[in-house]
Amino acid sequence: MNPSTLIGIVASIAMLGVVLFFSAADPTLFLHWPSLALVLIGTLAATFISYPLREVVRIVRLIATVMRNEGVHTQRDIDDLIAISRLWIANDIRAVEKALETVPNPFLKTGVQLVIDLTPEEDIIDLLQWRISRMRAQEHAEANLFRVMANFAPAFGMLGTLVGLVNLMFLLGDGDVTAIGQQMALALMSTFYGVLLANLVFKPVAVKLERRTEQRIVLMNMILQGISMMSQKRGPSFMRETLNSFMMQYDDEINDGSRQTRQPKGDGAAPAGEEASTESA
Repeated sequence: MNPSTLIGIVASIAMLGVVLFFSAADPTLFLHWPSLALVLIGTLAATFISYPLREVVRIVRLIATVMRNEGVHTQRDIDDLIAISRLWIANDIRAVEKALETVPNPFLKTGVQLVIDLTPEEDIIDLLQWRISRMRAQEHAEANLFRVMANFAPAFGMLGTLVGLVNLMFLLGDGDVTAIGQQMALALMSTFYGVLLANLVFKPVAVKLERRTEQRIVLMNMILQGISMMSQKRGPSFMRETLNSFMMQYDDEINDGSRQTRQPKGDGAAPAGEEASTESA
């Protein structure tokens, strides 16, 4: 499991446990199933109305992605690029094709295959940039799905509050304390569940997916730079130092100088580019 996700889940459960234990005479009173059902079913219903079925059914897979601890394969991809580049400069096409079979990154594999097919560099860059744009758009839509759900959940919580208050008005004249209490629970707990789900489930999942997309774009742009240099038959040493500088520059920016990064061994300058990622599409 992703360590940060695990920490967040444990901290959330601990926070709720402490609050309920010290603020409620009976913590089970906060388990009001009609209110929870109203918020969950209402949110899912609105989401199904808003999005095509094929996008909504990906919710479970996306939540699993957030829970999973995805490895960072930046150095592995750099090593693969450098090894293949050495073979390419030596004009050993068969060795390049054989090495390409062991490359697990499909984005890198596509770029190298285009190079050995003698595709013009401009066409390679256009195709790879199109794949980056497509991946960015797709994953942005997936993250936005959870942001939309985060907007729906409090709205249906307020709907439950209105339902409870309307019923409460009808019951006030009868003086049935039990019925009045049940409607007050519906009125208050539905808002509680709506805010809780929006801010502890849907919004954090959206932010985590957006962050994952940023990292993937960083890596893909780094690979794009490497493919471009391979197409130009730049030296492997220059490629390694340039790509390492590319990643160190990004690391320095996202850490805002809080952590000292090591200096590149060579004098290859880091290319100006977009962000790059942990994994390719």
